[in-house]
Amino acid sequence: MNTTLLPCIELETGPTPRASVIWLHGLGADGHDFEPIVQALRLPSTPAIRFVFPHAPQRPVTINGGMRMRAWYDIFQMGGGPEDADGIHASQAQLNALITRETQRGVAPSHIVLAGFSQGGAIVLQTGLRHAERLGGILALSTYLPLASTVAQEAAPANRSLPIFMAHGQYDPVIALPRAEHSRDALQALGYAIDWHVYDMEHAVCPEELGDLRAWLMNIVNR
Repeated sequence: MNTTLLPCIELETGPTPRASVIWLHGLGADGHDFEPIVQALRLPSTPAIRFVFPHAPQRPVTINGGMRMRAWYDIFQMGGGPEDADGIHASQAQLNALITRETQRGVAPSHIVLAGFSQGGAIVLQTGLRHAERLGGILALSTYLPLASTVAQEAAPANRSLPIFMAHGQYDPVIALPRAEHSRDALQALGYAIDWHVYDMEHAVCPEELGDLRAWLMNIVNR
């Protein structure tokens, strides 16, 4: 499938990056949303990392009265229920295209991390678990597992032992903690090892989480 590359913001922590983090924003935001996290993580200049922050396409979103906004897929109702499989699959293809571009720029798949917040986190789980080549890891923040019933049959053997960092807010009013815990349990039941964290926050990222993210990410890129 010929997939047009999404527009992206890119930041590099040093010259000639040997690792890449493709970071997907949440509903209604854009690639600028997590741009400040590069500085907040206080990463060393070596090994150099390229951060790629794509902008999701504009689309009508049902829960917001059909208003067009940046979204990785439509959401029909809050808290679960029917899912926009077509939209999820389209965003999966767009993320795979960005992974391919990073490999074409000389980054090994095993040094590519997929990161996402909320809706973006759902897409990195959808994509990373099914990607044919071994990736570096998944950062799934304040999110849930989409299309959970298809993971077992579609999961790629290469990423069965993929490092997965999942974090959630204790008081998240957008994606309730039990929904995230159910996603964690579903992945663990399939044999995935989940590095699970709960923080004293709502639908956000907190300083304690940043410290844990930094340690996890440095472990991946220094392999």
